[in-house]
Amino acid sequence: MEQAGERELWDRAAADDPTAFAALFDRHHDRIFRHAFSVLRDRSDAEDVTATAFLELWRRRGRVRLVEDSVLPWLLVTATNVARNVTRASARYRRLLASLPHPGTAPSAEDVAVHGADDGPVLRAVGNLKPADQALIVMVDVEGFPIVAAAEALRISQGTARVRLHRARNKLRADLVDADQEVAHA
Repeated sequence: MEQAGERELWDRAAADDPTAFAALFDRHHDRIFRHAFSVLRDRSDAEDVTATAFLELWRRRGRVRLVEDSVLPWLLVTATNVARNVTRASARYRRLLASLPHPGTAPSAEDVAVHGADDGPVLRAVGNLKPADQALIVMVDVEGFPIVAAAEALRISQGTARVRLHRARNKLRADLVDADQEVAHA
């Protein structure tokens, strides 16, 4: 009797009835989640796999073939395939991370913020600028904000911002050339 009810739900869901699809979701969600979790052993990934399996069921509702008047077998196979994809993607990501060089002694971002860092010539040159000019360089050249937005944030006119930015860039260039020459003579 239950399988006949499922066939009717599926026919309605395949005809774009979201209420019938929701009933199918309620009926099979727990089973698909348990299956995904048994494969992946990670709750978050199992939730993602479950959601993806049902999304695919909805997307492909015109082509899904029922087995013994049930969508459950199709959902289980789809969840298995999605879980395999998650496992492969995870393995690729772990291999990528393992292949990256590990600096070992690099300070953490917190340490740099609290204790400072060994400033390179660029940071020293930026540090020699006036605070407003530093803000302009950071907002426009580092963060990519338009000069109009930087001017507004600093409460100066666009013209003033353009002149200050031009002068700050020239001072940076000169300071970096000087720093480069000092390194070359050392």
